[in-house]
Amino acid sequence: MDSGATTTIQGEQFIGAEAIFEPLFQELKSSTKASEKNCRDVAMRIAVEVDRICNESKRIQASGSLEESARTLSKHRLDQCLRYYKLGSNRGRIELHSTLSAIVYRYINPPQKQLSYQGRLTIIEDFLQSFYLETLNAFRRETQTSSTYRPQTLLELAEYMAFSERYGKRRIPLPGRQQQLIILRAQTFSQQQPLETCVDIEQAAEGGGSDSDGFWEDPAVQQLRTTMATQPEPEPEEETLRSVVTEELMSYLEERQQSDCADYFALRLQDLSAQEIETILGLTARQRDYLQQRFKYHLIRFALLHRWELVHEWLEADLHTNLGLTPFQWEKYLQKLDPKQKSLLELKQKGQTDEKIAKALGLSMAQLQKRWFKILEQAWEIRNSLVSGSRASTHE
Repeated sequence: MDSGATTTIQGEQFIGAEAIFEPLFQELKSSTKASEKNCRDVAMRIAVEVDRICNESKRIQASGSLEESARTLSKHRLDQCLRYYKLGSNRGRIELHSTLSAIVYRYINPPQKQLSYQGRLTIIEDFLQSFYLETLNAFRRETQTSSTYRPQTLLELAEYMAFSERYGKRRIPLPGRQQQLIILRAQTFSQQQPLETCVDIEQAAEGGGSDSDGFWEDPAVQQLRTTMATQPEPEPEEETLRSVVTEELMSYLEERQQSDCADYFALRLQDLSAQEIETILGLTARQRDYLQQRFKYHLIRFALLHRWELVHEWLEADLHTNLGLTPFQWEKYLQKLDPKQKSLLELKQKGQTDEKIAKALGLSMAQLQKRWFKILEQAWEIRNSLVSGSRASTHE
């Protein structure tokens, strides 16, 4: 864009899409394998959008730097598009889905329902499918493409995914504040969810009796039968255990009224950066660090006390495998235990119940749990110690 690209009419500056188009077109040609026509179409759509924003924005008009704003905005749009292009069709969809899921997770909370972590993910999946359809219609409308337009090439798909992310993050002015569009949609969707319906699973599977007139016409029953008939193949054992551990940890946090820790954990599962988590949760860096430490405290309590057997089975570090330690580490570990700790460990390995162990060692249940926590903690530290010469477990 040269200095002659803008015109002034009645005191207002205007910039044409043609002046924005050429740099976009050349960059798409050099950075993608798309056809020239494909690059031209996408570049022109981006240029028209940037032109409209720059010419309609009072802030940009008042800044007096229309060309610089157009250059910055077009580069941002182009970089977003190329990022999804480089990710490819599959990874790009996963990235977009994860980004939007993390934003709406806190707001998908249907009334009168106590959802598990997995249950909330299911509703988020349903919500996002409808949101993607809304986004496609918005894309058609704003780019003035046909009502039947669908992305056909990888570049067009990248353009659409970049638009979807921006569309979801749009700030909608409300009285006294602004809110992202996708959050408003998620809140509305959540409130519109129907109340739970009780269905007899055995009757749905086997068939109703003589007194079940109208039973099969119930939409809830039909949905249940469809789901039962199309159950996917069982997950691999490791993935199943991982899901169970995740759901149990979520329930553990919610039972202890640690909903902010549960939200933090959900965002960590999305592999978001600290800065992204701070933005989504509305926290300062210091507040996020405090929340992280509090989550770590509850995580350790869960893993070493509340559900230690489940967690250690998933980590392949249960009692049958010497708590996941190598022979060398196991010998080193046993040397650090005092006689009472060794007795407790031996009784645990023999499968004795906590009640019998407590009686045999003359301990209260609270004392027993405290000692066992310390035993597991020492093994945990050895497994994750860089000094031990072995890599830390990828699960931990």
